[in-house]
Amino acid sequence: MKKILFTIITASFIISCNTTKITSKNQAVNQVNINLVNVQNDQVEVSVKAPKIKSDEITYHIPKIIPGTYSEDDYGKYVERFYAYDAKGNKLPVAKYDVNSWTISDAKKLAKITYWVNDTYDTEYLNEEKIFSPAGTNIATDNFMLNMHGFVGYFDGYKNSPYEITIKKPQNMYGATALKNLSNTNTTDVFKANRYHDVVDNPIMYTVPDTTSFKVDGMDILISVYSPNNMHSAAAIKDAMKTTMQAQKSFLGDFNSTEKYVILLYLSNGKFDDAGGYGALEHQTSTTVVMPEFMNQEMLEEQLKDVVSHEFFHIVTPLSIHSEEIHNFDYNNPKMSQHLWLYEGVTEYFANLFQVNQGLIDEAEFFNRMNRKIYESQSYDDTMPFTKLSKNVLEGEYKDNYINVYQKGALIAMCLDIELREASNGKQGILDLMKQLSKEYGSNKPFKDDELFAKISSLTGPNVKAFIDNHIQGTEPIDYEKYFNKMGVGTGMDTITSHPFLSKNQPIIDINQEDNTIFIPENVELTDFFTTLGIQSKDVIKSINQKEYGLDNIYDFIADAAKWKNGDAISVVIVRDGKEQTINGKVKLQEEQVEAFMFKDSAKKALKDAWLKG
Repeated sequence: MKKILFTIITASFIISCNTTKITSKNQAVNQVNINLVNVQNDQVEVSVKAPKIKSDEITYHIPKIIPGTYSEDDYGKYVERFYAYDAKGNKLPVAKYDVNSWTISDAKKLAKITYWVNDTYDTEYLNEEKIFSPAGTNIATDNFMLNMHGFVGYFDGYKNSPYEITIKKPQNMYGATALKNLSNTNTTDVFKANRYHDVVDNPIMYTVPDTTSFKVDGMDILISVYSPNNMHSAAAIKDAMKTTMQAQKSFLGDFNSTEKYVILLYLSNGKFDDAGGYGALEHQTSTTVVMPEFMNQEMLEEQLKDVVSHEFFHIVTPLSIHSEEIHNFDYNNPKMSQHLWLYEGVTEYFANLFQVNQGLIDEAEFFNRMNRKIYESQSYDDTMPFTKLSKNVLEGEYKDNYINVYQKGALIAMCLDIELREASNGKQGILDLMKQLSKEYGSNKPFKDDELFAKISSLTGPNVKAFIDNHIQGTEPIDYEKYFNKMGVGTGMDTITSHPFLSKNQPIIDINQEDNTIFIPENVELTDFFTTLGIQSKDVIKSINQKEYGLDNIYDFIADAAKWKNGDAISVVIVRDGKEQTINGKVKLQEEQVEAFMFKDSAKKALKDAWLKG
């Protein structure tokens, strides 16, 4: 789980596998029409020409859950006015089986179904159980975010049959997607998919075109951006994204990957009727990203580097290495895999390792990131077997510990990497293991969930098997100092400074929704920054160093403050009890001495370099 300052959360992947090619002899059985022109009450109409039904009843499903979100979101609750018709246009009996399913009687006569779909973005603040925005949907005059699981479902028995999706669209909009558009008109798009998994795996974002493209080692990259107030553009982030993705491809080396990759970036206006769950969701050849529009350019690029790199590394796992539970995912009665340590942990580790490997961050920053993961993982149950957490991630205490897959999961991958480097004198690491597993399995050959560990043990050795038994399947906490010591990394005292507007990882500032001003709420523990300057609870911060701040540039406010250093001169204009006053002084940041890992043993420099740079 990645966090952007206080609230931004990212999730992970959707995988699908191409098993057949659509040819003239394999015509689409499921023919779907989506109308983005005739929008009514913020809803769009979907119609599906039914396959030839041979039973008296048939059930149509909208997903309850999609892989990678690890939550049961019930996308069917956004569907209304569901009707079934025969070839003469007569209605057939329909009974709602559950929130996501409709059973049609007299189904041998079924010609088509129609229904209307609400979007999720403008209801997030109204729902206690929110759908993660990158997995959600949007219906607006200037943007349609079509995460297809929110619009298209499947008939029982026809989930693996071909689909043809026809979308009627406004002339001024472009649908960015990894799918090939088979239409030659500017009012209609036509896409084909081999099976339902491929429909879900290919989101489409319609907006007034703002795209850029580039090529990285033979891979075509397309970026499409929706920025409602035109604060950001695809062209502006192109160079930063190209640098990041070039580094990722260089890190992966000869690892097979997709020929095309699409990044759909939706920038939210941050208001109550727009997306608020910031992060990304991975697909086989694309990723959907939701970020707040009011971030400044530097901060947006920094967050995209971390978020998109995590999602991109899912081409390693689960795209190339995954279990039968992922390959044949059940959207309405899910069976979860026990290997989230692999799907999310290894992916998150790679998203950090590649940056030090390719010189995007230095070793000190890499160790700081791992230190933070150790610290954050300690707030979860450190004795919970990771396989058990993963298998039961939708339930109770396991669901509560889910976020630890991005903390301890990455640390598990790091320790496995260290074990492999030590055993091979630096010549092989966890990326080499992933390449071996990819050759053994691959995108079209899933492994059996309970057989993966035996395969890994056979490819590695007894030390890795013991680690798996003790720390992934078992309940024994990991001694991180022991593993760091293998690479010449030991503990020492380090001074860390907290963000001036954070106290114990909680924000000290708040927004007055009536006038969009930034103020200091009551009953918060003020940091040294505030007490040194004499800023008090209920004070409104109007400007700092002659720059005015409010809701519209709140992310500038946070990003600017992150650059301050102890002793910097500062001038703050506040409003207290209705009166404006200026406070001049120097920045005083909260400091804390903490135990941290750092490189200390020069005799192991070659091994450490092989680990981080090899």
